Amino acid sequence: MTDAIKEAYLNIERAMYEFNTLVERQVAVMRESEAADPIKLERMTQGAKAMRDSSAIYLSYAKFVAYGMPDSEEMLEE
Repeated sequence: MTDAIKEAYLNIERAMYEFNTLVERQVAVMRESEAADPIKLERMTQGAKAMRDSSAIYLSYAKFVAYGMPDSEEMLEE
């Protein structure tokens, strides 16, 4: 694949990592706060996990596409 596609993939990977990190930090702040709404905390906790899992699935396929859909994972560049 082109370098532009690979770079776009890497930008998405970095953005998803940053997003997930920020959401997880927010959950930690809410967990430490006595004023946090327990329902919202539970929803944010589950949402953070869902985003992390969904990101991993998306990124694994996006990387596969970005590197030209090789025949095996060993052919993927790191």
